[in-house]
Amino acid sequence: MKISEAYNINGEDVPVQLVLMKNLTIYQEENNHLSIVRFPGSFVKRAADIVFSLLVIVLLLSWLLPLLAVLIKLSSKGPVFFVQQRTGRYNVPFNCYKLRSMIVNETSDLQQAFHGDPRVTLVGKLLRKLSLDELPQFFNVLAGEMSLVGPRPHMLHHTNIYTQDVAEYPKRLLVRPGITGLSQVEGYRGEIRNHRMIRNRVVLDIFYIKRWSMWLDLVIILKTIKLVLFGDEKAV
Repeated sequence: MKISEAYNINGEDVPVQLVLMKNLTIYQEENNHLSIVRFPGSFVKRAADIVFSLLVIVLLLSWLLPLLAVLIKLSSKGPVFFVQQRTGRYNVPFNCYKLRSMIVNETSDLQQAFHGDPRVTLVGKLLRKLSLDELPQFFNVLAGEMSLVGPRPHMLHHTNIYTQDVAEYPKRLLVRPGITGLSQVEGYRGEIRNHRMIRNRVVLDIFYIKRWSMWLDLVIILKTIKLVLFGDEKAV
């Protein structure tokens, strides 16, 4: 399947990023008409979040988390879980849960992980490479703070910076943040090093919100699974 077909981009056989950047002026003209997921679509999406997260928690996390907890405790001193305030829907902060992949440090709320980051433990490298550190966020999904698919939640500090840097940034806060998202499967994952990177992420996030469908969510989930199984060079 062509990516243009997967994302329903008017049948154009071109990379999705090019289509989005070409249409960015259209998004800017539609500032007051940004469509978001509404009932009954919001009900269907939330129901899918609950069912899927329950299945993952019962069938996978019930036995995998204890095993990973042992590895984390053996690798370095500190708690098993890392809890950090992230920006949620409508700019409301929430506690985002992850498996701890770094040594305990004072810069975790200000600085993203980067390639070769000395704070990441040996076990943490494996967790991050396979995205296993994100597994506790299924509890965030069950609690209604996150969704399976949506714009990734950022640190509060970074949200303030990006809001000033990209005018359209607040639009991505109209929906629940996701464990995975369109930006991530289209190559915009990991450390944000410049204006272009956050700008392109915002464009992709807004595109997702405008074109949301359960089919689009399914495509993103399948692409996420592929990246987890076969590796993602953006993972740090």
